Amino acid sequence: MQILTRLIPLLITGIAGLVMIVSAFIPYTSEWGKIAGQFFNILAAFAFVLGGGNLLKVHLKKISDQGAGWGYSGVVLVCFLVTLFVGLFKIGTYPNPSYPDVHFSGETQGTGSGFWWAYEYVFKPLTATMFSILAFYVASAAFRAFRAKNFEAILLLGTAFIILLGSVSAGVFLTDWIPNAGPFGDLRLENLRIYIMQVFNTAGTRAIMIGIALGIASTSLKIMLGIDRSFLGSGD
Repeated sequence: MQILTRLIPLLITGIAGLVMIVSAFIPYTSEWGKIAGQFFNILAAFAFVLGGGNLLKVHLKKISDQGAGWGYSGVVLVCFLVTLFVGLFKIGTYPNPSYPDVHFSGETQGTGSGFWWAYEYVFKPLTATMFSILAFYVASAAFRAFRAKNFEAILLLGTAFIILLGSVSAGVFLTDWIPNAGPFGDLRLENLRIYIMQVFNTAGTRAIMIGIALGIASTSLKIMLGIDRSFLGSGD
């Protein structure tokens, strides 16, 4: 039993990871990576089914127990089931011109379909509403963060001030008296904003991405070598 629950999953994980690494660096083995990717897609399909079942289990239990916010769980379940029904049965889709007599030949996300309608007129407005509400939280968080308590806070405050002013007409108007073509043209707020975004921001973003890449590489090696076994669902 230990072999089925521990050794075999570790071997599959290690071999699959090694195949993906080899296929990325050796041209003759590139097809191996594509085959492994197909198995990943199959596993992802099962994961979607398990995820949907887990969603039903969690929210149905919450509704049954009538815990705090159980009404929201009801809304989630209704939206999930309606979306699933519309997508699986391709409600409102137009048949493919090559197969006009076959209803299911059309694309689920094609323009005018029920799935497309739900995305365009339900999901996107809700997303826009959520982001518009988040703007107030971002403004309040920025007000608390941009306090000149130390040098780092002063640097952050000054940079944010330049970026914000350089993005609006008021900032352009304030430094409009500086000749754009002269040696001091870079001191105009709109030019300072571009310089900060292209130089300092790009350098910081690349440093963060390099750190993320090193973290992914080290975590992947730990999983492939069996050091990190959290994906097995145990406490190891």
